[in-house]
Amino acid sequence: MDRIIIRDLLARCVIGINDDERREKQDVIINLVISADLSRACRTDRFEDTIDYRALKKRVVDVVEKSNFFLLEALAEKIADVCLETDGVREVQVSVDKPSALRFARSVAVEITRRRDG
Repeated sequence: MDRIIIRDLLARCVIGINDDERREKQDVIINLVISADLSRACRTDRFEDTIDYRALKKRVVDVVEKSNFFLLEALAEKIADVCLETDGVREVQVSVDKPSALRFARSVAVEITRRRDG
């Protein structure tokens, strides 16, 4: 399976369980590994034969910035859903980091992998 990788996508959203986390948007860093068959695009060099990862990135950022989750796990699942709604995407690995979530740790991350049914 071929992959498109989007690294260190920064977005802001309400995420967390504490009162202060519910009041202000926080930074999250998203990494996506999108699995698809890219062989046709490799042969043709045509935009129409690949996944429009710019449009996908815009959809992910839009969903994240409008979201209001308590858990990183739920946010990651929503991002996976958005990716799997995109034609050609067979599988996605989503990693969501929340910088400074824990004292003495640079960040906390959740990573999930989801596949398209069928």
